[in-house]
Amino acid sequence: MSYTFQEALRAFKNDHIRELSLDSDGRRFLKLRSLSRNTLMDRLIHDHHLTIPEVSGQNIFQLLYESPLNEQQIEQTIRSIYEEEREARRASESQLISELYRVASFDWGGLHQNSLEKTIVDNYVKKIKSYNELCENIDNRLYPSMKSYVLCSWYNHWTSMIIEDIFKDHPHVLPAVGLIKKIDFFIKNVPFDLKVTYLPEGFIKEYRREHHLRPELTLLKQFCRTQKLYFSQDLADVRLLEDLWSKVRDHPSGAARELMTQLKNTRMQILQSVRDNPETLIRWLYENQGVRRFDASNRLFLVLVDEHDFFSSWKLKRAKPLLAHEIHQYLDQITDRPGRDISFDWDGKAYATTADMILISH
Repeated sequence: MSYTFQEALRAFKNDHIRELSLDSDGRRFLKLRSLSRNTLMDRLIHDHHLTIPEVSGQNIFQLLYESPLNEQQIEQTIRSIYEEEREARRASESQLISELYRVASFDWGGLHQNSLEKTIVDNYVKKIKSYNELCENIDNRLYPSMKSYVLCSWYNHWTSMIIEDIFKDHPHVLPAVGLIKKIDFFIKNVPFDLKVTYLPEGFIKEYRREHHLRPELTLLKQFCRTQKLYFSQDLADVRLLEDLWSKVRDHPSGAARELMTQLKNTRMQILQSVRDNPETLIRWLYENQGVRRFDASNRLFLVLVDEHDFFSSWKLKRAKPLLAHEIHQYLDQITDRPGRDISFDWDGKAYATTADMILISH
């Protein structure tokens, strides 16, 4: 179908990005949308010597959409802007990666972006009545937590930029240079939202349940109790699992080695099953989104796994040579129709999307 500007805008606002990408007018709308900041639209107008009336904001966007401007011209400006921005980042990238290697642990300190203010209000502002006690808690608890939170946010921000640049540097990829929701880049005209993740503990737990295996956490707790190894009951399950895994791995007994071998072998089986059938994990990731972040947009999942220490997989986000090798190998072999057709259910409703996965294990 051919979209009028208002039809394309309505489809975009309703998250029908996949449908837009299947139509030439829709793709043109999405690419223009990535240039919809005033400064970027001015650059587009200047690059192609367009004459546009003195209007503002969305009106300029509409006039550009309804102009004779073609996709090739839009892409030319996008690539030109990206290369200028990329040149500045490229100059300091090696030093930045070296700085990222200084991060020794990845711990949000009990604080999370979506609940940061609520956590502070609930646990400090409303709970503590003594000024001295409040100051003591700020110094001894809140400050270390905030420091951990900022370090994690800093690490995520810059490693995400490095990873996105690896994709955007490839000739099959067109960057989205402006802020456009749910699109980081286009691979051979198909828009994708990049999601960097690890092998989810929830997916592992579900696999074990489906194969009639007891939960890892249950087996590790049982071993620690048998060996009288202390562990805190206050830790969240994800943190407790990592804590117990380390304790049992370091235990010298044959029973500990046997248990760790069983757990790791199962994880390696899960990893192989994901390699053989990526759709299972892709579908799981869509179906297990949080309510606040739910959408069915096209996604490219970059799944990072450290086979020697699953809980250190976060470190692979800064391993640029490894990432670049695997990502470019994937892009070099991409077909003219990137992605897989994925159907999934969420909250009782069926969805269809285009998605794919790159699994990088070390």
